[in-house]
Amino acid sequence: MSNCEEFKLRNKWILRAKEADIEAISRKYNISPVVARCMVNRGVLTEEEQDSFMNGTLDSLSSPWLFADMDKAIDIIIEAKERYSDDLKIAVGSDYDCDGIFSAFILKKGFEKAGIENKIFTPDRISEGYGLNTRIVDDAVEFGAQVLITCDNGIAANEAVEYAKGKGLMVIVTDHHEVQECLPVADAVVDPKREDCNYPFKGLCGAGVTYQLVGALYEKLGIGRQAQQELIEYAAIATVADVMELIGENRILVKHGLKKLPHTENVGIRALIRAQGIDNREIKAYHIGFVIGPCFNAAGRIDTVQKSFELLSEEDEDKANQMAGELKDINDKRKSMTEEATDLAYEIMESQGLVEDDVHVVYIPGCHESLVGIVAGRIKERFHHPVIVFTDAEDDLVKGSGRSIEQYHMFEKLMECKDIMVRFGGHKMAAGMTIKKADLGELKARLNANSGLVEDDFVPVLEIDYPLPVQYITEKMIEELDILEPFGTGNPKPVFAEQHFKVLRAAVRGASRNVLSLRVANASGKSVDAVYFGNITEFEEFIKEEWGESELHALYEGKINNVDLGLAFYPDINEFRGVKNIQLIIQDFCRVRR
Repeated sequence: MSNCEEFKLRNKWILRAKEADIEAISRKYNISPVVARCMVNRGVLTEEEQDSFMNGTLDSLSSPWLFADMDKAIDIIIEAKERYSDDLKIAVGSDYDCDGIFSAFILKKGFEKAGIENKIFTPDRISEGYGLNTRIVDDAVEFGAQVLITCDNGIAANEAVEYAKGKGLMVIVTDHHEVQECLPVADAVVDPKREDCNYPFKGLCGAGVTYQLVGALYEKLGIGRQAQQELIEYAAIATVADVMELIGENRILVKHGLKKLPHTENVGIRALIRAQGIDNREIKAYHIGFVIGPCFNAAGRIDTVQKSFELLSEEDEDKANQMAGELKDINDKRKSMTEEATDLAYEIMESQGLVEDDVHVVYIPGCHESLVGIVAGRIKERFHHPVIVFTDAEDDLVKGSGRSIEQYHMFEKLMECKDIMVRFGGHKMAAGMTIKKADLGELKARLNANSGLVEDDFVPVLEIDYPLPVQYITEKMIEELDILEPFGTGNPKPVFAEQHFKVLRAAVRGASRNVLSLRVANASGKSVDAVYFGNITEFEEFIKEEWGESELHALYEGKINNVDLGLAFYPDINEFRGVKNIQLIIQDFCRVRR
């Protein structure tokens, strides 16, 4: 095992303690103080925010007319519809990731409902890279489009937009990425990140923006709100898959989209849910992020994004089942390729001494370029440093994808190096770029010289919501925690903690021997089951280092031992053969010094 694989920083535990009248909140919403505290800890502080969190509906979303240029965008579409009548064609310039797929599909369904012929155009990931390009513009013209609208891209496509204008197209840009030096010369630019945009929620993904645009279009055409809400599941999938924060309006979109997914009328999505074996269970944000979303993403990564659009559009059950199986197989292949690329990245980092750099800039020759973002995410999770992974592109260029940590604004730092960028775009937590291979060393040197990071930034923080003795955990309290769903980025599962657990017995279980099952008892003598799905070898090494190998053996043999653990956990209900038991899902462990 390489040093990189052994490398693991222990988490720094911090007790959340945002000020609020917890008892008053508890009484107002008829929830326990524990749930009220968890809600406040997520930054839901004002009465307006709390009402939205507890009771937010799709009608709670802000008016789409608050977006800068939304009125211009809708006027362009309406006027073109009146001018060209049934001859109007709109070209949708999309992207190949999940957000691009679903933001485009929302526009497709929205325009179809409005009686407008449209067609989706996407870039080739390998030969063209991200975003709008002149080939897409030429194809749109050949299609006969009078209007070109982008989704999940376009804010940095100045040259392609100018080219489209030169071809006589009316151009609408819809995006959610950061604005660079200037806005593209489109006829309308709808992006909540515009400085002059009054839309109050800035965290929408591309599909969230197009969901609102379709709502505005429907309003102008007199199409009811229900028609827009039929598109909610697509916005929900994109929001989770694009790792947007599940707060504010994103939480509302996902919460209501999840309610619709089990009863979706989309034949293709139903087929994919069946293919993944989750058709008989409650679908949560986790299933979008790790089961459904990756299948759509994988097609655009290592095959063709058209397979995703074809599945979404398919209405024949048998054909959809076959297509869903193909997407699943593509994603399984992507998983295998990702593991190989990640292992190679660790070897490169170790051999080149990159682990100690503030910003990890890793070049992986021969890596499939669609995987660099996933690999960057894996490296970031292991080392808790900002990471950019590069691989070879055409000619003398390399393409890279970056993932950041909370303390490092990747977009701003890369903007300082824009003079050596061939292409570039992104936001605080992620970015994509193309540079000359010869400039890799320069980029690495500049980013590390001006990182602004300190040693403490590299220690992951585990925020504890509440110190909770296990004797106070009840089934009712666990069920009440569902109020806080959907969980994900920006709205994590609540984490509780208690010190001084004795380990009564332990065993490694599961077909892959990857589940650590424990019976623990706290200082008051209350015993409870606990499970750990993390790195079991790491747990065993920790026990040996702190208490000795003999204590580890005693723990596994169910004998009296001196192990004394602090546990951070999420409480859950385990049901087996009709019997329900409370168990702790261990998030982290530590030794508490008495």
